[in-house]
Amino acid sequence: MPVPDEARIRAFRPGDEQGVIDLILQIQREEFGLAITAADQPDLRTVPAFYQTGRGAFLVAESGNRIVGTIGMKDIGEGNGGQGNGGAENGALRKMFVAADHRGSGSGLAGRLLHAVLDLARENGLHRIFLGTTDRFLAAHRFYEKHGFTPVPPADLPQSFPRMNVDTRFYRLDLPE
Repeated sequence: MPVPDEARIRAFRPGDEQGVIDLILQIQREEFGLAITAADQPDLRTVPAFYQTGRGAFLVAESGNRIVGTIGMKDIGEGNGGQGNGGAENGALRKMFVAADHRGSGSGLAGRLLHAVLDLARENGLHRIFLGTTDRFLAAHRFYEKHGFTPVPPADLPQSFPRMNVDTRFYRLDLPE
């Protein structure tokens, strides 16, 4: 199988909506069998308003004219719920998806996307990152744990954490100041 072209990571911009939706829905529905639509995820149609405000960001990986990766960081404010969250600025990592032909250790795209958004989070003063995922995404669990995320019970999530119905497993990463 040929190695895909090196994808370029950049900020989401107007005109990227359909490429983002196409990538995410294909992975959610066809690879993981989740009964989910774009209508179930209104943030996909309002990326700038949902993600690119406050200390948030939304990045895409582009290869040629195709979106092959996404990652979002939503600013969820100060810790105001769960144990040990007080006062720190929190972010919620969401919508991390990489096209099948750009996955794997040879590509490194998932790690590049994660590090790019975490670098932005640090620069923007976020101290804790939370994420939710489904029990079905076993490779994602291994990936997040390899990158320093630790599982947390739902009770330890900030009240402002944006939970999706499909989320059943949650993680936290403390960023060094």
